[in-house]
Order: sequence, then C-alpha cells, then structure tokens
Amino acid sequence: MSEPIHINEDEFEAKVLNSDQPVLVDFWAPWCGPCRMIAPVLEEIAREQADRLTVVKVNTDENPLWAGNFEVQGIPTLLLMAGGKVQDRILGALPGPILKAQVQAFIDAQLQPEK
Repeated sequence: MSEPIHINEDEFEAKVLNSDQPVLVDFWAPWCGPCRMIAPVLEEIAREQADRLTVVKVNTDENPLWAGNFEVQGIPTLLLMAGGKVQDRILGALPGPILKAQVQAFIDAQLQPEK
C-alpha cells in the first residue's frame, strides 16, 4: 500500500493483528489538530516504506473499541506493531524528521535476524 488505510473495528484483527508485515497504527480523530499536523508525514512514511510497513488509521470517534483495548489515553497515538504485538508507542505529534527516524528504527529492528 502506498497510502494509509482507514480501517474500522471489524477490520482491525485482519489488517493489524494478523498482518504479515509490521504495522503503524495511527489512532486519530478529525477534530484533532496535532493529528492533522502529522497526517502528511504518515502519508510520506506509507509511500516510502510501502514494501516494509503497513500504515493504518483508526478514527477513535467512530471506532473506540481498539483504542480502549490498547489503552490509548490521548491522540495522536501511534502504535508500532509486529506479530500482533505492540513493539513501541509514540504519543503526540512529533516533528516529521524525528517521527520518521523512530519509524525507521522500528522497521530496522524488525528486519534484524532473531538472536
């Protein structure tokens, strides 16, 4: 995928928990200013990392179940997941270069052979 995928609660298990590749989950809402600020960065990440990472967006107003399950207290909250498990969590709107560096470090860690 080259763009973030908007998913609902019914799609979460298939698109995130059972994904064959690492997933960045963006918990957001349309009224959230910081969420709108990082949206273009997430779109860039989705395009640049399309072969290594799936980027999904979950609107917490319309889909509160998974936000509650993952104890999302504020938005934006980004979960970096692999194998159906949270590997890292990014809270708030980080500057683009810092956000991209954290996501790249996560991807690099997933590509390392297990020791």
